[in-house]
Amino acid sequence: MIRLSELLDPQPSALWTLVKQCGVDDAVAIMEGAEQQSRWLRGDATNRGLEQDRAATPWSLEGLSELQARFAAHGLNVIAIEDTPPMDDIRVGGPRAAEQTSQVHEQIRAMGRLGIPVLCYNWMAFTSWARTDVAIETRGGALTTGFDAAVANEQPPLITDEMLTPARLWQSLDRFLEETLPVAEEAGVKLALHPDDPPLGAMRGVPRIVNSPDAYQRLLDDHPSESNCITFCQGNWGLMTDDLPATISRFLPHIAFVHFRDVKGDVTNFVETFHDDGPTDLAECMRLYVEAGFDGPMRPDHVPTLEGEANDRPGYATLGRLFALGYIRGLEHAHRPK
Repeated sequence: MIRLSELLDPQPSALWTLVKQCGVDDAVAIMEGAEQQSRWLRGDATNRGLEQDRAATPWSLEGLSELQARFAAHGLNVIAIEDTPPMDDIRVGGPRAAEQTSQVHEQIRAMGRLGIPVLCYNWMAFTSWARTDVAIETRGGALTTGFDAAVANEQPPLITDEMLTPARLWQSLDRFLEETLPVAEEAGVKLALHPDDPPLGAMRGVPRIVNSPDAYQRLLDDHPSESNCITFCQGNWGLMTDDLPATISRFLPHIAFVHFRDVKGDVTNFVETFHDDGPTDLAECMRLYVEAGFDGPMRPDHVPTLEGEANDRPGYATLGRLFALGYIRGLEHAHRPK
């Protein structure tokens, strides 16, 4: 059965209680002080992961044990971690690549010992998910996020390193998987690679390579392993293909984690939609997951900000998330075997 889940801050909040009241028992965690926390909170493509002073290293067994216990005290099970130690030197082959790889291995081994089965990671060097507008009016005046490549291209480059090429990123990713998949296999952890968001060839001068179904097929063919898996973020995949349900069918055996969402437009100009207001047949997508017996985590993502909410966390306001959770659960129930 699909494990309906939600991405939650590492510190308790009212949202922890609200999602529990909505029937969600599984949390997707980020780690306090690790790479994705600051990026996720801001949705800022220019913000880099920060290394901070802390009592326990967040990706250590001690740090993850404490995080898991915090969620458990609220009746929530950590089913996936959508965060890692800083990885940019791994991605670009920098001087700290070996040190950072060792930290990722420490996290994977700790996750295995704690029974946390899925690690979502990405290969977006120096960047995260990028939007050029975070206050686009949509249905009923709700505010949503969008991306316009023409606007993004007006911003200065993040780097001017001509040596950072797609080939170099591929070389680093291949090396990372060669070194890390054996660790993940031994720990019983699935490495679920998230697509580039948006899946362009470059963002502000930084090449991107995880931006097509062919790129994923290459990785699956070159690194066969039960631990080499996919985070199927439907918004990004919908920008990479004209037939999202067919693409789900193609990659289902390798999907370990689903971001259930939809967008309207194309890769150069799109907006996030309410789950029931996009162009994709999400009911058909859900049918495929249910009939295949998908039993991994599935969470909503990038929801509009509704009336009465501050738009200080675009894509992650509370009311839109609760609406999305109910919509996803309803689709799942409609397709459950009689």
